[in-house]
Amino acid sequence: MSIGNSPEDERPFENEHVEADREEARPSIGRALQQARIAAGLTVDDVSSATRVRMNIVHAIEADDFSACGGDVYARGHIRTLAKAVHLDPEPLLAQYGDEHGGRPAPTPAAPLFEAERIRPERRGPNWTAAMVAAIVAVIGFVGFTMFQGDDGGSEANVAEGSTPSDSASPTTKSKKPADPKPEPSDSAIAAAPQDKVTVRVAAADGRSWIAAKDHNGRMIFDGVLKQGDTKTFQDSSKVQLVLGDAGAIDLFVNGKKIEENFQPGSVERLTYTKGDPEAG
Repeated sequence: MSIGNSPEDERPFENEHVEADREEARPSIGRALQQARIAAGLTVDDVSSATRVRMNIVHAIEADDFSACGGDVYARGHIRTLAKAVHLDPEPLLAQYGDEHGGRPAPTPAAPLFEAERIRPERRGPNWTAAMVAAIVAVIGFVGFTMFQGDDGGSEANVAEGSTPSDSASPTTKSKKPADPKPEPSDSAIAAAPQDKVTVRVAAADGRSWIAAKDHNGRMIFDGVLKQGDTKTFQDSSKVQLVLGDAGAIDLFVNGKKIEENFQPGSVERLTYTKGDPEAG
């Protein structure tokens, strides 16, 4: 009879070694995001501009330091956002983060962070003060109009009394022509842009997208989000540089011509257009 561990007793230790080897073979979250960014040809500045995540936080996450995120909810949100920007599936990274940092957090704190735009407007009662002011203004306007009409009638009677029958028989009236409506901007206005400049129009046709635009000197001329249906026009003497946060939602018109590009939804695109385009730079 031998004293020692049986083969069955040694199997748990073997399984632990196999799991450890698998953990070592799997890259860290930060390493995976960094490799995907480099493969996509993006710099940290590009990712920061496209996602609105500060550069120091991007550097920290790529170094697997999540302390600058401000908590698990914010860290998960940053991981998801950065993964989409570098064309990486965020779900395996979020699962890996849960394994390494104690599972998924409660879902309730995430609502103020990622659904800030869904805050319902505060209900207010009727503004009686404004209603009273409007009523007073209407009464004053009506009284003034009535007095003005009475003055016009008296003056016409005086003229009639002092004029000859031939004069009174042919009264003249003046009609005011309606003001010409202000023309709406159209594609023809862009097509008629000066030939010595480059004109780019960006339209959020299929959804909302973050847009950044720079002139030929690299100065930022726009940095914001276009909601669905919004348009923005940029013009420069020689070059317009664009970064599209969701290129699949955008229609582009360069020097009056539409750019026919099959941008994928959620893709980040960096484009440059000059006076000789439409051709992507």
